[in-house]
Amino acid sequence: MTAAPEIGCHRDGPILRITLNRPHVLNAVTEPVLHDLAELITEAGEDPEVRVIVLAGAGRAFSSGADLTTVTEVSSPAGTIHAANQVIRSIGAVPQPVVAAVHGPAAGVGCSIALACDLVLASSDAFFQLAFVRVGLMPDGGATLLVPAGIGRARAMSLALLGDRLPATTAAEWGLIHRVVGPDSLAADVDDLAGRLSRSAPLALTATKRAVNAATLGGLEDSMGRELEGQSALLTSADFRTAVSAFRAKQTPHFAGR
Repeated sequence: MTAAPEIGCHRDGPILRITLNRPHVLNAVTEPVLHDLAELITEAGEDPEVRVIVLAGAGRAFSSGADLTTVTEVSSPAGTIHAANQVIRSIGAVPQPVVAAVHGPAAGVGCSIALACDLVLASSDAFFQLAFVRVGLMPDGGATLLVPAGIGRARAMSLALLGDRLPATTAAEWGLIHRVVGPDSLAADVDDLAGRLSRSAPLALTATKRAVNAATLGGLEDSMGRELEGQSALLTSADFRTAVSAFRAKQTPHFAGR
C-alpha cells in the first residue's frame, strides 16, 4: 500500500495509520487529496492483515476543511463534493473499524470525515465546526445526516445554521463522539483503543458495524444526493465568490443573497 504525496500511511502490525499531511494549511483538503484518501481506505479494507484503520492529521489540526485557495483549480464545481462523498462511503464500506484521532480543528468537510468514522477520540483542545455557512455554502460529506444522527435535529440545526465551534468536551457530552482525552495522552489513548479493537473478533466487529450503520445511517446516500444538488448551486453563487475573495483577502464577507 503506497501513501499519496500529501497523505502519510504506515502499518503498525494489524493497525493501519493514515495521516493527512498538509500541516501548512491545517490539513485543508483538495479534490486530489480526497481521491487519494478514499483509495487508501478502500485498499485497506481489502487487506486481511489490517484489523483497524486510524485516521489522523499532522501538525496542529485534524482538518480545517476544503482548501479554498485551490478552488479555481478544481476540474468542476462539484468535484470536491464527489471526492468527499467517496471518502465517506469508503469509511462506511470497509469491514474494519475506523478510528478518528482528532486534535485541533475538525471543520467543514474535515468534520464530516471525522464523524463518519466508527469511533472518534478527541483531544480536549479539539473542536468540531460546520463552518460551511460562513463561506456561503451548506454542509456536505454526509454531515446533514451524520450530525443529527448523533445529537438530534435541534443541536444539529444550530451548528449548521450558525457555524459555531463545538468544543470536544461538549461534543462528547452530547454523544457526537466517543471520548475526550488530554492533549498529551491522545496518541497513547488512540493506541490503546486501536490495540483493543485489533484483538477483538474481526467478523463480529464487521457485522456489528454494518448493522449499526444500517440502522442509523440508512439514508446517507439520499442525504449526500441532496447535499450535492444544493451545494452545486451554491458553489456557482455570487455569495460563494464573495466568500472566497474575502477569505483570500482575510476580510469579512458581506453576502448579497444571490
